[in-house]
Amino acid sequence: MRNIVRYIRQSLSRKLSLGILLMAAPIFMLAIGILFIQSRYQVKQEATKHASSVLNTTMQGIRQYMNVVETATDVNDWEITEYMNPDSILALSRYIVMLNPNIDGCSISAEPNVFSKYGRYFSAYTVRKNDTVKTVVEEPYEYFDRKWYKKPRELGKPCWVIYFDDQDLDLIIEGMLASYSKPIYNADKQFVGVISTDLSLLRLSKLIAAEKPYTDSYYMMVGDEGRYYLHPDTALLFKKTIFSDVDPQRNPDIVALGHEMTTGKQGSMSVMINGERCLVCYQPVPGAPCSLALVCPERSVLQSYNRLGFIITPLIIIGLLMILVFSSVTVAHAILPLYKLTGKLQRIADGHYDERISTTHYKDVVGRMQNSFAMMQDSLFHHVKDIEQMNAEAARRNEELVHTSELAKESDRQKSLFIQNVSHQIRTPLNIIMGFAHVLKESKGCLPEEETKGITDMMWHNAQMLNRMVMMLFDSSVRGTTEELYANRDEEVSCNEVAHESMAYVLRHFPELVIKYATDLPDDFCINTNRHYLVLSVCELLFNAAKYSDGQNVCLQVSEMGSMVRFIVQDTGPGIAEEDIARLFEMFTKVNDISEGLGLGLALSRRHIQNLGGDLFLDTIYQDGCRFIIELPKVR
Repeated sequence: MRNIVRYIRQSLSRKLSLGILLMAAPIFMLAIGILFIQSRYQVKQEATKHASSVLNTTMQGIRQYMNVVETATDVNDWEITEYMNPDSILALSRYIVMLNPNIDGCSISAEPNVFSKYGRYFSAYTVRKNDTVKTVVEEPYEYFDRKWYKKPRELGKPCWVIYFDDQDLDLIIEGMLASYSKPIYNADKQFVGVISTDLSLLRLSKLIAAEKPYTDSYYMMVGDEGRYYLHPDTALLFKKTIFSDVDPQRNPDIVALGHEMTTGKQGSMSVMINGERCLVCYQPVPGAPCSLALVCPERSVLQSYNRLGFIITPLIIIGLLMILVFSSVTVAHAILPLYKLTGKLQRIADGHYDERISTTHYKDVVGRMQNSFAMMQDSLFHHVKDIEQMNAEAARRNEELVHTSELAKESDRQKSLFIQNVSHQIRTPLNIIMGFAHVLKESKGCLPEEETKGITDMMWHNAQMLNRMVMMLFDSSVRGTTEELYANRDEEVSCNEVAHESMAYVLRHFPELVIKYATDLPDDFCINTNRHYLVLSVCELLFNAAKYSDGQNVCLQVSEMGSMVRFIVQDTGPGIAEEDIARLFEMFTKVNDISEGLGLGLALSRRHIQNLGGDLFLDTIYQDGCRFIIELPKVR
């Protein structure tokens, strides 16, 4: 034994082979065991599903038979009341059995003395025997206490009853019947008798026995008191219950099954019956005081599973052989890293520095040596990587400096252009004012009144233009967007007054301008907003329409749209090019550099309207010029 241990310790490959064998063999055996147990469980689950499916199919067949009986009884009982005489009752009893081959008998029994000719007893009965139908008036007997007569009379409604008929009817074995009994009432709503339509339990048992999932499986039917109505052992029928001769201590599963079936529950369970483990699926018969169960012995259910024993043994042998082969391959694989490591070190020595040495989980000498080389290579790699990242970061910062420098240059250029534009736009009206002021000074009041008025109007117009540009510059600053706009936004403003005030202001600057005005709102319609900034925004749109259109088709429309009020300004003219729409509302941006203005009007107007809770936008659908829309909420 010591020699064997020494032999194993001296070889790394033998130690690895033994370790793999000791580890893999128990796992393999455990896996086979779990597979075996899981297969048994799966087989039982599938058997339960299959048995439940067969039971459901059988129950549907039983229900079809019951429906035939119920329908035949319900559609013909009116004739009894309509033709209340013995001959009609005999004919109806025979008629029901003749037309329905699934019905084995039909009795129509009357209350005492309903027919004076027959005295206390009258019961017409039709029975099917050997494909022949016989109808008779039964011999007098006290049928009033019979279950099939007494129960529907007490309930006052149709019901199914299952009973053992000990009358000498010569119908079926020991007279086991399932009857659909229905009370009969006359035209005065008085109870006069019972019509009872019968099914042979023996014939029904033969029909349902044909549907079995396994050769030795069988059906049993139990009543609400646990009494057997169907069972392969005919000696138990109507004489024994499912609880008879059962010890609750030794057979609690049978007692549990009996309670489940007698209380009308549905399900499945494993039960020990006559010393044999069985799978039982059960469910109540709809409309009847009984429950049907399908009993399947586990030896039949597990018949295919038991054959697995013949497969398990060779499977274990093959598995152990595969473990041995796997051990040999594993040992070869354990030694292989040494050769791979030698090859990689040689390539690195030859100058291939990008060759990577991978780490290993082995803890032997080869594994530790390989991991040491891998750690050394990783350290060198990270060091080189840090140097490369520092160089990349320096290059990125240089690029940022270049970009920042370009932005500064562009900002300086934009500032110069803006100053030039402001200087030009202010100088023009200022020169006009100064020039006309010099003319007035030199004329010394000698100019005609009409010419003097034209000069003063021109000076006033340009002064207003100059004032407008100064106010726009002030408004574009931080101070110009705070106090008045945010402090007073709850003025009650008439929409039509805003429109008239804006048109009047623009017409003072453009007397020849034609503005078409339309409104859908009454004059007293008001919204809560800032009147000053709303008028400025509408005036700005009308100014632009006057400057950049033909001046003949400028239109201002005020309308209501849902919860919003709209101020629409449109004109006919060149419109705005599609490529210029994106920068239309940018600060200090003009579509045409040679046009008048500072590039602030639309941008400031939009900012004012948005601060007031609305929006200003260009209607791109309109193609005959420009159409700008201001939307403000009616209520904030």
